[in-house]
Amino acid sequence: MLTFYSDDHRLHHAQGEMLNGELQPCFEMPARADHVLARVRQQGLGEVREPLDFGMAPIARIHTGDYLEFLQKAWAGWAAQGNTADFLPGVFPARHLRAKRPDDLYGQYGFHSFDCFAPITAGTWQAVYTSTQVALSAQQQLAQGARTAFALCRPPGHHASSDVMGGYCYLNNAAICAQAFLDQGAQRVAILDVDYHHGNGTQSIFYGRDDVLVANIHGSPSFEYPHFLGYADETGEGAGLGCNLNLPLAAGSAWDVWGAALETACQRIAAYGAEVIVVSLGVDTYMNDPISQFKLDSPDYLRMGQRIAALGKPTLFVMEGGYAVAEIGINAVNVLEGFQGA
Repeated sequence: MLTFYSDDHRLHHAQGEMLNGELQPCFEMPARADHVLARVRQQGLGEVREPLDFGMAPIARIHTGDYLEFLQKAWAGWAAQGNTADFLPGVFPARHLRAKRPDDLYGQYGFHSFDCFAPITAGTWQAVYTSTQVALSAQQQLAQGARTAFALCRPPGHHASSDVMGGYCYLNNAAICAQAFLDQGAQRVAILDVDYHHGNGTQSIFYGRDDVLVANIHGSPSFEYPHFLGYADETGEGAGLGCNLNLPLAAGSAWDVWGAALETACQRIAAYGAEVIVVSLGVDTYMNDPISQFKLDSPDYLRMGQRIAALGKPTLFVMEGGYAVAEIGINAVNVLEGFQGA
């Protein structure tokens, strides 16, 4: 299995994040990707390659021009005002406020964000741009006939919608790759999101479309981030009605419950007739993840990969979350080894 990776991910390293009222080191840190890469090499999973550069065109198929312009220029504008600390938003167009894009930089940040967990640093744009090129390089392998490939992306992407960032995510790598498959001739693509947190951005992007089935297995938004999307009654709208499957689970869910949800998702994907599958591979479902509440153990990730492989479709794995840094490599690579072995 080919893995695509770039050291550019280290260009994005925020100074800290707020949790329970305290500033602490970011859970989304460079060491995450480093540990996964080390495990890929330790296990002899396959060749590791630098990404190609596919430019902005495939990114612009998913994200709006105003949003991309803001992402590219935000740090320069922030620094020009004499700032050196991370750039963070502070006001959002919530209920009863007008969702009109302001002219000033600070207002634009709030317009293009849904939380304070996507800071912009001096290296953020280059890191997220390269993260997407990593994903597109792996996608190209499948488009050329490979059975599978692994995009070791950082920062992750599944919380980003077409014009809004949040949850450590800026560009939606899985969505961009799904669109690339369609643009290259596929008729039906499935995105299977196994991250603990609901992929709200991916759902939003494809909610009204029938050419991409989006299936999410996640902690219920009744108690878990991102709180305002991910309920079971969200099934799509218009042409996309029936093409969105949410499987929200209770805190403490272990493999018996989680595996049953995976079976439901896989059966729906098979019935949909997807020609290719994009897996948003989050391993924050692990029992010791510091910001999650499921109870999967490392051997469960082998089972996960095996069940996905049983679908018998070309499958692209795109790295998302996972914050138990010491175990992230073991768990992510277990999914890939389970798939490859099957």
